[in-house]
Amino acid sequence: MLKKLDIYIIRKFLGTYVFSILLIISIAVVFDISEKIDDFIERDAPLNAIIFEYYLNFIPYFANLFSSLFIFISVIFFTSKLAYNTEIIAILSSGISFNRFIRPYMIAATVLALFSFYLNNYIIPPSNKVRLQFEDKYIRNQVVNNSRNIHRQILPGEYFYLQSYTIRTQTGYKFTLEKFEDGKLISKLSSEQIKWDSTIGKWKTGRYFIRNIQENGDQIIKGNSLDTSLSITPEDFARRDNVVEAMTINELSNFIDQQQLQGAENVVALNVYWHQRFAYPFSAFILTLIGVALSSRKRRGGIGIQIGVGIGLSFSYILLMQVSTNITIGNAYNPFLGVWAPNLLYGLIAYFLYRIAPK
Repeated sequence: MLKKLDIYIIRKFLGTYVFSILLIISIAVVFDISEKIDDFIERDAPLNAIIFEYYLNFIPYFANLFSSLFIFISVIFFTSKLAYNTEIIAILSSGISFNRFIRPYMIAATVLALFSFYLNNYIIPPSNKVRLQFEDKYIRNQVVNNSRNIHRQILPGEYFYLQSYTIRTQTGYKFTLEKFEDGKLISKLSSEQIKWDSTIGKWKTGRYFIRNIQENGDQIIKGNSLDTSLSITPEDFARRDNVVEAMTINELSNFIDQQQLQGAENVVALNVYWHQRFAYPFSAFILTLIGVALSSRKRRGGIGIQIGVGIGLSFSYILLMQVSTNITIGNAYNPFLGVWAPNLLYGLIAYFLYRIAPK
C-alpha cells in the first residue's frame, strides 16, 4: 500500500510534470500560431477547424514528443528542492533506505511510461490523421512520389512493374504483371497504360497482352481493356513522409509486413519507428533514476548546477537517440540495436549514478 511518503513524492512528481508540460505547450502553441497565421489567412482556414482539427490534435502530439525530457526536468527540479530543504536527509535519517525512497519515483515513472505508450500507439495516431489532413488542406502538401521504375512484389510470386506513374491522373505507363510458381514464370500481363478506376476500385488497362506459359505451348490473349484487381492502390504511390505517425501499432505492423512483401526500400526505417514506439516510453525509467541520483544530494550554490547538469545529460541522451536512429536507417543496421543502444548505454550510466548516490 502507498504510504504518506509515496503519495507526497508522487504528487510532487506528477504535479511538476503536468505544470512543465502545460507551460511548454502554451509556448509552443503561441510560436506555432505566429508561424502559420499567414497560411491560415491565405487559405481561409475556418476558426473551428484550426482549433478542433489542428491544435486539439497538435497538443497531445507535442506533449508526448517532449514527455521524456520534462519527466527528467521535473525529477531534477523537485528532488533538488527536497534536498535543498534537507527533506531527503530527514527521510533517510528516519531509517528509510534509499531504495525505499526511490520507489514512489518508479511508480510515477511507470504511470507516465504506460500513459505515453498508450498515447503514442493508440490515441495520437488517429488524432495525427486529422491533423495531417488539415495540414494537407491549409498548410502544405508533402507527398512521396517514387514515380520512376517501380518494381514491387505485391503478393508471393506476383511482381508488379511500372516505368512511370503520374499521381495527378492516377495513371501508370509501361505496366507489367508477372506471376511465378516454384521460381518459374507462368504468366505475364503487359500493357502500355494502366489507370485507376475509382468507381469500381480496380485498375483498368489499355491495350493488353497476356502470355500464359504452359507445357503444351504458350497461350496468348489480347484485348483493348481489362479490369485487374491488384493489392496496391493509388495511395501507395502518393504517401506522406510521416504517414506512419497516423498509424496505430497494429496498423504499423501490418504496413511493415506489406512493405517487406513488396520489397520496399524503407523497411529498415519503418522497423526503427516500430521499435521507437516501445523504446521511447522506457526512457522514463532511465531518466527518472538519473534525475534522482543527481539531485538527491544538497550542494552549495543551490539547485542551478544540478538542473544545468541534468538538462545537459538529458539532451545528450536525446541527441544520441536521434544520431543512432539516423545511422541505423542510413546504413541498414539492426533496427533493434540501433534504437535500444542509447537506452542500454544510459541505463548503465543510471545504474552507476545510483550506486554512488548518497544513501
